[in-house]
Amino acid sequence: MRALSDWRKGGIPDNPGAWLTTVAKRRAIDLLRHAGAEDRALRRVAVEEYEPVEPDPDINGDIDDRLRLIFTCCHPALPMDARVALTLRTVAGLTPAQIARAFLVTEPAMDKRLVRARAKIKHAGIPYRVPPPHLMPERRDGVLAVLYLLFTEGYSATGGALIRIPLLREAIRLTRLLVELMPDDGEVRALLALMLLHHARTAARTDAVGNVVTLEEQDRSLWDRDAITEALTILRSLVPRAGRYGLQARIAACHLEASDAASTNFARIAELYDALAFLDPSPVVELNRAVAVAMSQGPEVGLRLIDALVTSRGMDDYYLLPATRADLLRRMGRRTEAATEYEKALQLAPSEAEKRYLGKRLAETRR
Repeated sequence: MRALSDWRKGGIPDNPGAWLTTVAKRRAIDLLRHAGAEDRALRRVAVEEYEPVEPDPDINGDIDDRLRLIFTCCHPALPMDARVALTLRTVAGLTPAQIARAFLVTEPAMDKRLVRARAKIKHAGIPYRVPPPHLMPERRDGVLAVLYLLFTEGYSATGGALIRIPLLREAIRLTRLLVELMPDDGEVRALLALMLLHHARTAARTDAVGNVVTLEEQDRSLWDRDAITEALTILRSLVPRAGRYGLQARIAACHLEASDAASTNFARIAELYDALAFLDPSPVVELNRAVAVAMSQGPEVGLRLIDALVTSRGMDDYYLLPATRADLLRRMGRRTEAATEYEKALQLAPSEAEKRYLGKRLAETRR
């Protein structure tokens, strides 16, 4: 989770959140359940008191306990969005504001979801455990979404620093444990590959003082080749028909397999985004597909696709939309319009590192 936002030559900050966060926002079939069906499911679970625990700030807790807590919060009696949000709050210690950003909703709305989810878990007595193997598939999607967003918050953190290394490592470690529990599940392994591919670039993504370094400008000798090799080996072991994580991992692989930014196969990336948009449609996926199209067919084509997304639900406060428009307008020579879009993106950017980058771009555009 990229259309890596730094695909473009001189592009916007590299931020996988552009599509990583779409998993949290999408609704699983749980949201289509009638309220009565949810209540009946809750009454069927074992009555066992559960109280959320505060996460260790250094993320040094027992991995097994943490995974049990994730499975508890991801009980199928809860709607998918509630599973993901509650686990991010309880296990990862993310604030309601950070979780709201991932879901593209307001903080008050997220607060209400968290309160409802906690009440359901407590009143139903959902047991604190990793379920037996035959019940794991019904929890899988929620658990994967949580691990994915845990990684995303580490990769593209809210607040000061761009990267939170402990969160990255914890997400990868828990995903490895899940692979051990579900070794035959291709999507679990695909998620691990996706995380490894993005974590492989961590050392090159910022300079010595924490400023963003775009993918095009990164020193590729700093990339973790062992992590890349492991991820590509995983991808080769998967069946050709990929799920959403497999598709996203293949997109990431297209970037890392290129010898330099200019040789990146953006036409192939656009094809992969076509498949992802069919499987998991969302405005964020469409935005990143438009970026790939812009890189392979020209900024004018990409801009037309992006302009169609301006009125999409949930995109009003999504800083990558104006940032992407700004980049394409700049490359088309429409500098005044580009500056206006950079100003919008600057107001919405979630981290100080990204704000500094966008401010630099804005200043360059005004020269």
